[in-house]
Amino acid sequence: MYSFLYYLLGVFTMIALIAHDAQKGNLIEFVRRHHGFFAEHQLVATGNTGDLLTEELGLTVERVAHGPHGGDLMIGSRVATGRVEALLFFRDPLTAQPHEPDVNALMRVCDVHQIPMATNRATAERIVASLSVPEVVA
Repeated sequence: MYSFLYYLLGVFTMIALIAHDAQKGNLIEFVRRHHGFFAEHQLVATGNTGDLLTEELGLTVERVAHGPHGGDLMIGSRVATGRVEALLFFRDPLTAQPHEPDVNALMRVCDVHQIPMATNRATAERIVASLSVPEVVA
């Protein structure tokens, strides 16, 4: 419902990008390899991740707060209102995060709203490949 309303208003969906500190380099390299794809989409990212994407790759990125300061929840609100088409969240599975409840809430809202979510490069490759195929309207 929200997606159609946003379409009518000229507000388009975006791809959300988040990376824990130990994974930021991996996310930057992934986006660099798929620069053409990401340059064609509206992007939203948490604090430092968004800064790095803009500084290192020259991409236009809507930046929200840092993850521990509510950024994950801010992206979750965009998911819940139909603004996010996919989430690429390069998580650090070996380090406990102080804002883990926020991370879990974000993942839950993606599940509830059927938003594809990648937490590693292999899954992110599949999502980018899937979104790169033009939709056929019958």
